[in-house]
Amino acid sequence: MPIFKKDPLQIIAFQSYGTDSHFYARGRALEDESINLDAKSTWQLILNSWKRFGTDEIKNIDLNLKLSNNVVLKATTDHKGYFRIEAQLDDLKSLTNEEGWLFFELSYDNQNITHPIQNQNRFPGELLIPSSKAQFGVASDIDDTILHTGVVSLLKWRLIYNSLFKSAISRIPLEGSVEFFHKLHRGVSGDNANPIFYVSHSPWNLYRYLKLFLKQNNFPKGPILLRSVSEALKKKQKGEKPQKQKEILNLLKTYPHLPFILIGDNGEHDPDIYMEIANEFPDRILAIYLRSVKHKKKMLRVRGIIDQYKTTPMLLVENSQQAIEHARENGFIAQ
Repeated sequence: MPIFKKDPLQIIAFQSYGTDSHFYARGRALEDESINLDAKSTWQLILNSWKRFGTDEIKNIDLNLKLSNNVVLKATTDHKGYFRIEAQLDDLKSLTNEEGWLFFELSYDNQNITHPIQNQNRFPGELLIPSSKAQFGVASDIDDTILHTGVVSLLKWRLIYNSLFKSAISRIPLEGSVEFFHKLHRGVSGDNANPIFYVSHSPWNLYRYLKLFLKQNNFPKGPILLRSVSEALKKKQKGEKPQKQKEILNLLKTYPHLPFILIGDNGEHDPDIYMEIANEFPDRILAIYLRSVKHKKKMLRVRGIIDQYKTTPMLLVENSQQAIEHARENGFIAQ
């Protein structure tokens, strides 16, 4: 009998997005560290945080991805266990449900694996192909936009505290944000199924935590786009765009006929990132909503920027109702 039990393997597929002809999926292969997402005790929450960032990734391993029409795609994980699968395929929309979600199944493809594998080596994944009824897309930040994190607190102590000592199911969304997002998702007709993309500077290690928060609080389902810890720690080269900006630019290029609404806050870099995007795509950004955070200097700076910015409507809002009223007046949502 072995002294040390081997942790079973799992595959986490990150919700992604594609088009009728472009399949794009990504995720990570890891040992299952048995993170209890329902945990409430302080010790268990600290242990969960340790497990999230002390991952045992499965590197350089072959994976299979099977579509519902039995097409099989291949991938190999990198040195951190991450994988990307891209392919040009025909008529992918025929495989989606009414909301545009395409489901697939991942599995390990290696005969030399000695660890047990969870779920009988069958792991679900999904990507979004926006509905033809969609009028626009929404790209929204998460931290301090729909979830209070304390990003602008002194030394970011609130961000650290909330991440370590609060479970996803105990976190409360900012007031009115769920209603606003559902109205945007439904659009002016009520069934536009406008796609929502959640874009954050948080690391992929928090993916399941954030996914549970969004589901628990009934936010519209949408791809969650994060970054790796190494990307967060990497020193940016001169002229290099922030990861969040790269993700939004990729959305605009993936869906060239779809305008976007950008949602963020005035606490970090959202105003600068969003303005630069709007300047590059002035006809594609319908509006920018920035939630006001309680930081006097940042509020004064952003108000000064907004007063002079004329490229696209930009609003600094104190609450979701102000954003809802503006969206209704401009025909983004139903009356």
